[in-house]
Amino acid sequence: SGNYYNQGEIRRKELEESCRVLGIPPSDVTVIDHRDLPDDPAVEWDTQLLATLVLKHIEAKNINLVVTFDAGGVSGHANHISLYSAVRYNVCKLSWVPPWAGCRVLVLESVNLCRKYISFLDVLISCLLPRDALFILTEEETEQAKRAMRCHRSQLLWFRQLYLLFSRYLVVNSLRLL
Repeated sequence: SGNYYNQGEIRRKELEESCRVLGIPPSDVTVIDHRDLPDDPAVEWDTQLLATLVLKHIEAKNINLVVTFDAGGVSGHANHISLYSAVRYNVCKLSWVPPWAGCRVLVLESVNLCRKYISFLDVLISCLLPRDALFILTEEETEQAKRAMRCHRSQLLWFRQLYLLFSRYLVVNSLRLL
């Protein structure tokens, strides 16, 4: 629930506001508050537990596409990496047995620090490199993404302000199929 600094309820409301900006209805937002899955950038979550929760969510929402982090977690955040591991576990170990056979997984490419903070200039690099999907946001979509990020006021520390200004992820995202 994002309770690393005892701000779980604040962050939950910020998430709901951010999703509203993105046009995601509250009924499509699920926050998991599980004692064995603490919000902590240094804690790896239990793969099987998280895989089970993800699979239950896929079933409940009849999801046919999952977009998640790659093995680098984009920022190296252990919780992000754990989510990738859980989704990979579902795909590799459980083989997405029916009815999940139609569910595809895209993972967001983690890039080096230089590419991460060259904003729109990374479009040129991303177009030249192999990937399964490439999303280039319009100026309007980039502004919408920034408005959504700004809803997370409790997390807008100085480095996240730089992220809003320079991150390539607000302009271009390269993904690969898992």
